[in-house]
Amino acid sequence: MKRISRLLSDRLALLSLAVLAAIAAAGMLAPWLAPHPPDEVNMALRYGPWSLHYPLGNDQLGRCVLSRILYGIRPSVLLVLAAVLASVLIGAAVGMAAGYAGGRTDALLMRLCDVMLSFPGYVMTLAVIGVLGVGLQNILLAFILMKWAWFARIVRSSVRQIADADYVRFARTLGTGSLAILFRHILPVCVPELAVVASSSFGSTLLQVSGLSFLGLGIQAPQAEWGMMLSEARQSMFSRPELMLAPGLMIVLTVSAVNFLSDAMQQAVDPQAGSSKRHQPERAEAALIGREVA
Repeated sequence: MKRISRLLSDRLALLSLAVLAAIAAAGMLAPWLAPHPPDEVNMALRYGPWSLHYPLGNDQLGRCVLSRILYGIRPSVLLVLAAVLASVLIGAAVGMAAGYAGGRTDALLMRLCDVMLSFPGYVMTLAVIGVLGVGLQNILLAFILMKWAWFARIVRSSVRQIADADYVRFARTLGTGSLAILFRHILPVCVPELAVVASSSFGSTLLQVSGLSFLGLGIQAPQAEWGMMLSEARQSMFSRPELMLAPGLMIVLTVSAVNFLSDAMQQAVDPQAGSSKRHQPERAEAALIGREVA
């Protein structure tokens, strides 16, 4: 509760959480909020300016930019969030099994994680795309294959520190089952750190998915996605640069809100880490002054 109260006392964290909640709600309610169908082509409105009927104007095919932004929230944010959650669940299950069981089980699972982490991220993504073809689902599958091992190692490290605690030993003495110990005593301790790492991973994954869609490897036309909208707008970036403004700002706004929230969560989980980061410039300046005096 103290961690939650510290998090809720941070105004920037609350603002970031509100922004992310509003974006997620807009994505889920896109069929009701969008003023026009996102794939409706009207060449008579090609490069149309902003108006009451088209608040963000029209693109090179006369499609409503606002409608495409709203529908683009689903693949750009919601599906990426689902992929990160899947990675967290798989990694948490593997990490808890390895950390609690120990011995051969721990060694086998950690060697499997080492194998998965030995592949560079983009190489794994391109390999999956080469085998299964382009598409957002294949990119997210590649990210799940990459990220679960990372989360597994983080959870395993936390479980190894908690497994020998006195209250866990006392629970074993009382005859509490392994699953009950894991979910009742160990998992709640691992969740805060895991949430911080997952939020940071969500922001980086969103950027990577948008970048791959910008290159034409993600979601395909005519479906709407922010990275693909940037790719389509670059054809007229010198004559109509405003077409790149809306999707670009949405990516920046979402990733910035995620990063601010992740930093606030990190400070709520470990206040000393946050204060040490804040005082790093002062410490560096003091060290520099000390060297000059010496």
